[in-house]
Amino acid sequence: MLDLDLPWWELIARGAIVYCALLVMMRLSGRRTVGQFTPFDLLVVMLLSEAVSNSMTGGDESLLGGLIIAGTLVALTVLVAFLTSRSRKFESIVEGSPVLIGRDGVFFDDVMKRCRLSQDDVEEALRGADCPQSKMKCAFLEANGSISIMQNPQ
Repeated sequence: MLDLDLPWWELIARGAIVYCALLVMMRLSGRRTVGQFTPFDLLVVMLLSEAVSNSMTGGDESLLGGLIIAGTLVALTVLVAFLTSRSRKFESIVEGSPVLIGRDGVFFDDVMKRCRLSQDDVEEALRGADCPQSKMKCAFLEANGSISIMQNPQ
């Protein structure tokens, strides 16, 4: 139960590599893939649920191995949270930044295509903001995948 099949440092390395690889994959997959979760939040949930799986433990099914992996993932989460709170550049890399997708009632088709947004997505956001498209001042695709609409003050 407590005997490790692999060295402890290999379990930490495996956890860190999978964490970083999935973080990159989530960032590359785009904002709309994860919906209301930030890629960072979804990554933590996914990795913690997989902390005792063979993909990260290399076949080590011991309790201690699973705890080492889980501890590694929690430590990396705390480290990333600390770094994002201290560095805007790191925060932008990990969590992304808002993207302007429309202004003055006009949506930018090329930006919407790049962000994989449909017309239905922006129409839903306009309805949610109770704002007709003609009165829209700006529309942003937020880092968490939601769409924010700003209305003209008139």
